[in-house]
Amino acid sequence: MSLASTTVAVVGGGFSGLLTALHLLADPEGPRVRLIERAGAFARGAAYATGNPLHILNVRVANMSAFPADPSHFQHWLDRRPGWQARSGFVTRGCYGDYLQDLLRRSAEAPASAGRLLLEADEVVGLRRAGQGWRLSMAMGREIAADAVVLALGVLPPALPPGAEPGLEGSPRYLADPWRVEGRLPPGDGPVLLLGSGLTMVDAALSLADSGRRMVAISRRGLLPLRHAEGDVTPYGAAYQGSPALLLRQARAAAAVAQGDWRAVIDGLRPRVSDIWRDWSPAARRRFLRHLRPWWEAGRHRMAPSVGRRVEDLMRSGQLSLQAGRTVAIAATPAQVHVTWRPRGEDLTRTRAFDALINCTGPGTDLRRSGSPLIADLLTQDLIQPDPNTVGIDVDAEGRVLDARGQGEDRLRVVGALSRAARWEITSVPDIRLQAAATAYGLIGALRQRQPVTSG
Repeated sequence: MSLASTTVAVVGGGFSGLLTALHLLADPEGPRVRLIERAGAFARGAAYATGNPLHILNVRVANMSAFPADPSHFQHWLDRRPGWQARSGFVTRGCYGDYLQDLLRRSAEAPASAGRLLLEADEVVGLRRAGQGWRLSMAMGREIAADAVVLALGVLPPALPPGAEPGLEGSPRYLADPWRVEGRLPPGDGPVLLLGSGLTMVDAALSLADSGRRMVAISRRGLLPLRHAEGDVTPYGAAYQGSPALLLRQARAAAAVAQGDWRAVIDGLRPRVSDIWRDWSPAARRRFLRHLRPWWEAGRHRMAPSVGRRVEDLMRSGQLSLQAGRTVAIAATPAQVHVTWRPRGEDLTRTRAFDALINCTGPGTDLRRSGSPLIADLLTQDLIQPDPNTVGIDVDAEGRVLDARGQGEDRLRVVGALSRAARWEITSVPDIRLQAAATAYGLIGALRQRQPVTSG
């Protein structure tokens, strides 16, 4: 049954939205696709828009194919472009952005996609039901009709840091977007505070490295991302199951068997993460988020070897220092940002003035503070709701949105980071590419049935 008369609106033109669109277009009898991106630059998203050669992917080339059925696709693309060379199996994020844009261009030019792909440089600010379909309200004043909608909104901006006083958010000395640091730092030679110590902080530090500015990174536990091995690691699998505490014991036992190779243990555990997460109760998930998440993410989301060496150099030279603690008060003046924090394990606080503060705490998760007109509209209508642990939108295992009554809508789905509530591991290419393909196939099946599907 041809779906030539149906339309799927994919809201968000970054990696997750692009891959979903490509899989929808791969079916020669599939629907039309309207790929909508508010930034106007399709395919790259925030992650791959950087041109800094120091910003390196944290996943090896061998695992970065956009297509699960063709795991060597990205490698073959690189082989035809000798200007892009992998270092220890890693390439720059800008290179990967070029790859994604090339995929979009090729799909748009393919005969099977002729007349079926429309790129919309606009922002969706509202969504409402229209019969079995939807009507999307655009920032430019138009309305778009669609039979199904995929929310591929990427990550939410970082939340305002704890202790922030009025006036910080509007200060030019507070950089809320850590992916747009270069050229926006206020002039001066004083220190810069990087709030957070994960991969986002690493990118910000690399962006500022050549400036010679001293940087202080503060996070609650002071954990840096660990480093990838120089070569491939063979995953060590085991029968991982049970509560977070039991899982930790199993992982430690596996590390002993694997001769202390923690990378092998994490890589062996990773394919089981989504199933384990689904089996946990909301209370067990909360315990993981509160106690184990920082250590898991430090080992799971690693630095490329070259990046790890560069960060070590910055710390050895004293240009970058790392503190464990929690901010208590942050106040901006025209000349500085004054930050008071309590070091981990201490009762007394410390205060220091910085030329600027860069929020590197990672993506926000609170939908009600997202700043997105579309998310606010969906919440007001009870079309979406936060999941019980506030890590994203409440969805089922297939990414179908669950409304305030727990009912799922087959024609309104979420892909990417905001669907973490269903599977947790959904922030990297190897996971999102599988989800995007499954979402596209599921939507095509639902549209062919031409009946709404409800799940509890």
